[in-house]
Amino acid sequence: MAKKEITPAAQAGLGLAGIVQVVFAFLAFWDLAHRGADEVRGPKAAWIPAILVNWIGPASYFLFGIRR
Repeated sequence: MAKKEITPAAQAGLGLAGIVQVVFAFLAFWDLAHRGADEVRGPKAAWIPAILVNWIGPASYFLFGIRR
């Protein structure tokens, strides 16, 4: 059976998705660091490992972790 290679377009797409994921997590960490404890639901320290969960962590922080 021949080994299947990933196409250059797929490589570029995966690379872009990885970059977007890292930027999303960075923005969540930046926001958490600059937001007061009274503006965050739950302890700020608990959000640090949560944000590390790919895609779900930063999205959860922005959707549920910030008091509005």
